[in-house]
Amino acid sequence: MKAALVCGAGGFIGSHLVRHLKQDGIWVRGADLKYPEFSVSPADEFVIADLRDPRAMDEVVAGMDCVYQLAADMGGAGYIFTGEHDAAVMRNSATINLNALESIRKAGVRRVFYSSSACVYPERNQLDPNNPDCSEESAYPAAPDSEYGWEKLFSERLYLSYQRNYGVEVRIARFHNIFGPEGTWEGGREKAPAAVCRKIAEAADGGAIQIWGDGDQTRSFLYIDECLDGIGRLMDSDFTGPVNIGSEEMITINGLARLTMDIAAKPLMIVNIAGPTGVRGRRSDNRLVRERLGWAPSQPLRDGLERTYRWISARVRDRAVSQGQRSWAAVH
Repeated sequence: MKAALVCGAGGFIGSHLVRHLKQDGIWVRGADLKYPEFSVSPADEFVIADLRDPRAMDEVVAGMDCVYQLAADMGGAGYIFTGEHDAAVMRNSATINLNALESIRKAGVRRVFYSSSACVYPERNQLDPNNPDCSEESAYPAAPDSEYGWEKLFSERLYLSYQRNYGVEVRIARFHNIFGPEGTWEGGREKAPAAVCRKIAEAADGGAIQIWGDGDQTRSFLYIDECLDGIGRLMDSDFTGPVNIGSEEMITINGLARLTMDIAAKPLMIVNIAGPTGVRGRRSDNRLVRERLGWAPSQPLRDGLERTYRWISARVRDRAVSQGQRSWAAVH
């Protein structure tokens, strides 16, 4: 039985990845600053550790056959694009990756997966919301639109350097807006699908929701199960990457809101307001991943959005019940 370490196992993608690996019969150690928020981790061993500490990283890497490095300081547009968290994002994530690679090198780990991001792509290629260019080779000349993107691009090069100089087998995927149940859905770090689902679930019938920007900015979103399948294909292959793992089904943010309203059977008004939006257009270019891995998403956006909305609307209802109970207790 192979032994795998998932760094960032308390996060959204990491917690789902642990479950996926366990279903494949792999012994899994999870490591993170926190346990998963919405479910109990099925990891064989879960270590609460600050992976910015090289000694902690050494300890969790020891004895592993492969490492999945997903730990990062990140969030949605409200966290990444305000500029208020740039130093922390770059320092924390870069430190984790530097530590991970040194520990992997010293321990002789066979293979490492690194989760990069579509945020590495130049802003100049994503100005037209209808025709973004996110082909893998378009990442250079480099000009990401955020410090988060710059750190991801730097870390890609860091992993490739360790492969060249020390023989570490590296696999790099650039994720495009992964979403699904058990992800952050409130608090400022949630991604667009979760934020839209929450706003619609919270809104009164006949009311309105706010969308940052004019709502015509475009994105593609990939459901978590599809992402895990893509990771597995890449790790089982002889292809290093970087390669996109995302959907080519593009939608405007206003369109995402309208689709979610249809799923919820809840027609609402959209009020577009000023706010951080990132690039004007972004869509995964899947030509390379189809060619090298034979991979493509198997379901439309609506299918995953239906499952995600059901999960988030249930959380909204649970919160309302809990708040009502606390209010009743305070009065009585």
